[in-house]
Amino acid sequence: MIITRSPLRITLGGGGTDVPSYYRAHTGFLIAAAIDKYVYVTLHETFRQEIIVKYSKMERVQSVEEIRHPIVREALRMVPVEDPHLEIASMADIPAGTGLGSSGSFTTALLRALHAYKRNFVPPHELAEQACQIEIERLGEPVGKQDQYIAAFGGLTCFTFLPDDRVEVEPLRLRPETLADLEDNLVLFFTGFTRAASEILREQDTKTREQDSEMLANLHFVKELGYRTRRAMEAGDLRAFAEIMEVHWQRKKKRSGAMTNPAIDEYYELARANGALGGKLIGAGGGGFLMFYAEDKTRLRAAMRRAGLREVRFRFDFQGTRVVGAP
Repeated sequence: MIITRSPLRITLGGGGTDVPSYYRAHTGFLIAAAIDKYVYVTLHETFRQEIIVKYSKMERVQSVEEIRHPIVREALRMVPVEDPHLEIASMADIPAGTGLGSSGSFTTALLRALHAYKRNFVPPHELAEQACQIEIERLGEPVGKQDQYIAAFGGLTCFTFLPDDRVEVEPLRLRPETLADLEDNLVLFFTGFTRAASEILREQDTKTREQDSEMLANLHFVKELGYRTRRAMEAGDLRAFAEIMEVHWQRKKKRSGAMTNPAIDEYYELARANGALGGKLIGAGGGGFLMFYAEDKTRLRAAMRRAGLREVRFRFDFQGTRVVGAP
């Protein structure tokens, strides 16, 4: 049996500029961090010539073309297995639809498992590009490239998305004490709402393709905030980072009417009144996790707990997508 795991992620700055409709015309930039919450994929041979796929549903088919799960089907087309006798199963630490990049993590974990099965060596850059090709090119999802790339590389990483589809990858260069403070002072709370990211991203993608001036100005500004975030964090000024997150969230809400809702706004204001120096909703919007930077975490946690929100504690992951079990 082969077991792979792929980290989920949080976005620290520049989110939304990794979508092809934007970066192919204007270049994108963002900073993401992999966290120690994972998507796992197991793969092993069965006795019969069949393919069993287990996720929220179970499929038992005779050929790749019969597979209904689109990512599994396309991954097996990209990394074909001759006369497949396979059972593929997945599970995750955090549910899908919560803004932490689970789809990209699942795709990279599945591809890594298939390559391990065939004894192929695939570097992180190639793994990320294959996952992007499946989700963006083959399946036509209006998503960006950050999820696949941060899952493959891990760490706290800066990505520049170039118009020719190349991606430049650089580590965020933090002093050890800054890294420790960031890890200690970032907190995640689940809002209780889940949603499909593609629904909100499709609106952004359409407006960007149509050269909507308001959407483009919003994304240009958010990209600049990404550069400012990098400068602040590499200088060790995490309070400035928190202030930039606050500005980012206020601007992000203007991209779509589905970005937030009254309950999320109420939770956000509650956190700001109880020690959060800055924060934002992680992911495309509409639900998932609120992330805050707070030096007085005890007060913030107590207030959010009284409001009924569940905290998910995390550390950073520096390994990226990897095989954790193999014969």
